[in-house]
Amino acid sequence: MKILALAALMVALPAGAEPTAADVQNVLQRDLHPRGQAGMDRLSQDAVQRACTESRDHPSAEVAKSLQAGEMKSISFPDGDLIGDWKKGEAIAQSGRGMTWNDKAGEPAGGSCYNCHELSPKEMSHGTIGPSLKGFGKKRGTGNDVQHYVYGKIYNAKAYTLCTQMPRFGPSGTLTPQQIKDLVGLLLDPASPVNQ
Repeated sequence: MKILALAALMVALPAGAEPTAADVQNVLQRDLHPRGQAGMDRLSQDAVQRACTESRDHPSAEVAKSLQAGEMKSISFPDGDLIGDWKKGEAIAQSGRGMTWNDKAGEPAGGSCYNCHELSPKEMSHGTIGPSLKGFGKKRGTGNDVQHYVYGKIYNAKAYTLCTQMPRFGPSGTLTPQQIKDLVGLLLDPASPVNQ
């Protein structure tokens, strides 16, 4: 649906003209409608999204540093060990379910991790938008600092790289803290297929 709206916008612009962020926002507001749990609030950009859109993903170092500091404060780390059940983490990484208009609001969603990353060497199908995470725990270890980094990166990747394409799974409510811990387990547990 977004593709059709953007195609309509491109046809309406003079040849060679680039659409502005406002042009795109106007078309999306005009052509998309709320349905189920997918409300129009999803079209509203926060300061991070706006900075990345307006700078074409290259905000000034000063802006990025300031916004990343705010994003870092949004990360809520649970007490104790952050390594959950890697088997549950694998199921979350495989699942792309959730947060669409026909899903029940409040139900935990999947992470769709394989859409962007290589994780288990046994999984033949994976995306390449994000870095390969194969052998992640084997290379990085499982110490407290690594656990906090991985949990934080999954919770809110924009705290580490402002204009990353990786979603903010924690602040958006896409994944629960336990699901994030299970994904940390998938990446760090020595028994996980990621580390074989």
